[in-house]
Amino acid sequence: MPENSFPVALVASAVPPRSARTNYPEPFASRMNGREKRQLGNAFGLQNFGVNLTRLVPGGSSALRHTHTKQDEFIYVLQGVATLATDAGRTRLTPGMCAGFRAGDPDAHHLLNESGEDVIYLEIGDRSPGDAAAYPDDDLVAEMLGVGQWRFAHKDGTPY
Repeated sequence: MPENSFPVALVASAVPPRSARTNYPEPFASRMNGREKRQLGNAFGLQNFGVNLTRLVPGGSSALRHTHTKQDEFIYVLQGVATLATDAGRTRLTPGMCAGFRAGDPDAHHLLNESGEDVIYLEIGDRSPGDAAAYPDDDLVAEMLGVGQWRFAHKDGTPY
């Protein structure tokens, strides 16, 4: 296969997990130890949106609870029981259920695995330039610098 070509199809579970578990700085990065992402969109060279096959071990979290200014997000549960935590409360998500999060919606969200079995889901998000993320439960804000590159700061603007 030529260096710049991508596969036509592949087995999703054969895509190696992302080498860095998270982009978050400490003390937040260690909170993502129960999460593993396989970047399916990157495996095909997708540039406008990302697709991840994500696994949360029991006790794992998808992310810090957050909102995006410009990026839409969508998740689809494949296996296990996830808990979607939002400002509105907690919602149990079982296989076949999905949820979407509109850019600019102030209702922060994340998934938790409060069960005794792995949760596996697809997460899809666009890669809109100029995105920013807010984390209402943590002293953290983020600004997207480029695809997959974020600058993190305290809420007062001090860098991590």
